[in-house]
Amino acid sequence: MGKVLPLGGNYAVAYAVKACKPEVITAYPISPQTTIVERLSEFVANGELDAEFLHVESEHSALSVAIGAAAAGARSYSATCSQGLALMNELLYIMAYVRLPMALTIVARALSAPINIWNDHSDFMSVNDSGWIMMMSSSNQEAYDEILLAYRIAEDPRVLLPVITAMDGYIQSHVVEPVEIVDDEEALSFAPKRRSWVTLNPDKPVTMGPVGDPNWYFEFKRQLWEAMKGSRAVFDEAVAEFAKKFGRSYSAIETYRLDDAEVAIVGMGSFMGTIKAYVDRARKDGIKVGALRVKLFRPFPAEDVAKALSNVKLVGVMDRALVPGSPTGGFLHSDVACSIKQAGLDVRTLGYIAGLGGRLLTMDNVRQMVDVLLKYKDSKEVPKEPIFIGVRE
Repeated sequence: MGKVLPLGGNYAVAYAVKACKPEVITAYPISPQTTIVERLSEFVANGELDAEFLHVESEHSALSVAIGAAAAGARSYSATCSQGLALMNELLYIMAYVRLPMALTIVARALSAPINIWNDHSDFMSVNDSGWIMMMSSSNQEAYDEILLAYRIAEDPRVLLPVITAMDGYIQSHVVEPVEIVDDEEALSFAPKRRSWVTLNPDKPVTMGPVGDPNWYFEFKRQLWEAMKGSRAVFDEAVAEFAKKFGRSYSAIETYRLDDAEVAIVGMGSFMGTIKAYVDRARKDGIKVGALRVKLFRPFPAEDVAKALSNVKLVGVMDRALVPGSPTGGFLHSDVACSIKQAGLDVRTLGYIAGLGGRLLTMDNVRQMVDVLLKYKDSKEVPKEPIFIGVRE
């Protein structure tokens, strides 16, 4: 067993990054992410981490530098959120399609306007098509562990893709929980540095990110599709070995009391704890409700989701990001509904929008969600538009 420390989510991530020994850390402050890179700068200044710590002038520059570092073969790291992630947007696609591995932490925060520094998933969801593997934690321990998993998966020669690890701003980033940290040797034995990708080398010149004319562009896109699809097997291998080595088990999804459930709520992130607590309360009243948390968002675990929900009559999917104009209202609902449809299941879905801009999800809010599911579980028609939970009319 490793050492257990009381850590906020940001410090937990910083300790995990230190253990994985990146050579290059690029940093630009933005709330609520800032204390991750602040703590890493202390590790570097104190001689606890031998890395180049580069405080750049913007998030766009942060990822630009990370691309250059990874292209030269360095293990790289950065963290951001919200408007900072939006400023990085151009580079996200470049890094993925050039097939450069790194770890990037998103401390999920609402996108402006109006200006809002509190938590929802609008920034995380805004880059869901960028070609990055994407994971979201629900505890500080999981946020720590995801960093080790990220480097293990990203640098695997079968993958060679960058990885986003995410956690909820403030709810995790600034709340202290007991976190078991492992020593550096153990971390590196699980996630050894593997320079398995093509790197810039004066002795063996290569070109990265050249013009992709119509004769070649399509093929590059197809290659990334295949790499993303293949990364799922590597994820499964990594979490299985992680469980053997460190005793903590993870999977692409987490199910809760679904075996005999008639209705279920699907969601992501820390609010799933509130949902699970309400499920326990409802079960005492004889209500057959369950829950499903999505951990691995890209590649989306469609078969796992469909199998877990196959015996449920009606599923409510909670999105903490709004997609104006979308028939489902949110990306998570769209992916869950598509997964169920592709599996040929007779399971209906409806969507909830909740928790935007840091609005808390209360037990009473979850009760409202379950009440809607019970109302429509035996109906032929369910609401087509998303149901807004906890918002004033």
